[in-house]
Amino acid sequence: MFATHRRQKGVTLDVWPGFVDALATLLIVMIFALMIFVVAQIHLSDALQGSKRGISSLEAKLQEISKLLQLEQKKNADLTTSFNLSTEQLNQLQALRAQMEADLSAKTTAALDANAQLALIAQQVADLNQKLQALNAALQAAEGTSVQQKLTIEDLDKKLTAALAKKVEDLEHYRSEFFGKLKELLANRSDVRIVGDRFVFQSEVLFPSASATLEKEGEEKLKQLAQTLKEIAAKMPSDLKWVLRVDGHTDNKPIHTDKFDSNWELSAARAISVIKFLIKEGIPAQHLAAAGFGEFHPLEKGKNDAHNRRIELKLDQR
Repeated sequence: MFATHRRQKGVTLDVWPGFVDALATLLIVMIFALMIFVVAQIHLSDALQGSKRGISSLEAKLQEISKLLQLEQKKNADLTTSFNLSTEQLNQLQALRAQMEADLSAKTTAALDANAQLALIAQQVADLNQKLQALNAALQAAEGTSVQQKLTIEDLDKKLTAALAKKVEDLEHYRSEFFGKLKELLANRSDVRIVGDRFVFQSEVLFPSASATLEKEGEEKLKQLAQTLKEIAAKMPSDLKWVLRVDGHTDNKPIHTDKFDSNWELSAARAISVIKFLIKEGIPAQHLAAAGFGEFHPLEKGKNDAHNRRIELKLDQR
């Protein structure tokens, strides 16, 4: 029994150091855990303080938002009060809105149509520009042709002017020859005069008073004139357009007979009588012309004498 007790006691003595070690280890663990707890508490305290500050900030913002919400609610209430429309007014507004939408749709359609028309007009303008360019090109070509034609016309005009001048010169030559021969035939006669480029026969030499019938003496003088004219005409070129103009004139004494109602009729009838006689003598009718001037072109104005009663002959160009 004593031995057993000693074994137990020995066993007890052997366990104590381990127990102390375990206890020390436990203590260290507890201290470490306590330190961790303290550090954790410190961190939790800081986090808690930060959370409190965040909560305070959020609460402040919440209050501000609440104030703003109250202001918006007040504004909405004011707007609701201001726009508290009746059903009829609301229907009118809706009808107005529908009308405006319809107008907008119509204007949109019109704008689309206008754009389409604008595009069409732009195309037409482009086509017209092309045609205009073509016309300009044609015009430039035509201007070139026109310049050439103008030069040709100017050249032809010069040639025509020269030809006319030549014809006038030819006629003047034959007129001078005609006048020269008639001067020789009718020399020293007071009843035949030369006034400018005309031979003037006094009416009394050719016709009785108030008559358009040629007298024998007048016919003889006209035969000489016709013979001279035929000789000159035979020398004239066929393309020279000449004409012998016979003009009848009277004085200002009025006349009224069965045959002649006025001096117009008498002067014209006398000129025609001379023309008929010259045709009978062989002068081609296409080279003769007759005119009656009555008393309206006197040689001496204001006088009623034989000088104004006359037959004038002029070789001219037709």
